[in-house]
Amino acid sequence: MAQDRHFSTVSMLTLGVADLGRARSFYEALGFEAGPGSNEHIVFLQIGALVLALYPRTLLAEDAAVADDGHGFDGLTLAHNYSSEEAVDAAMAHALAAGATLKKKPQKVFWGGYSGYFADPDGHLWEVAHNPFVKVDDHGIVTL
Repeated sequence: MAQDRHFSTVSMLTLGVADLGRARSFYEALGFEAGPGSNEHIVFLQIGALVLALYPRTLLAEDAAVADDGHGFDGLTLAHNYSSEEAVDAAMAHALAAGATLKKKPQKVFWGGYSGYFADPDGHLWEVAHNPFVKVDDHGIVTL
């Protein structure tokens, strides 16, 4: 059975956020919709086959039994790929209008693509990119 294949997919990413209401407003301004089960304690955003959850950072640390003392770069970025450089520029403009902070203006990069970075209101880094070496379908699904 497919469900017995351990770690064959990632089904959910949870972002620890300082202010759940602010985070929800930001992601809704980007165009995501809160899904079933979302409430004043947690927000679920369906992104293709993946769920992005927003949860208070202190409670997430408590749930994982770790200290909530991390600051700065946490070694993780989220990414969305687009079919053209123009689409990357439009996505970056949309994110900035929604309240994101520009971290790196979209530009041609060493690996042959075009990408830039923004941070959400909690500092989580998002890359918006055009990778000419992969296919991106009309639903934003990347095929290697």
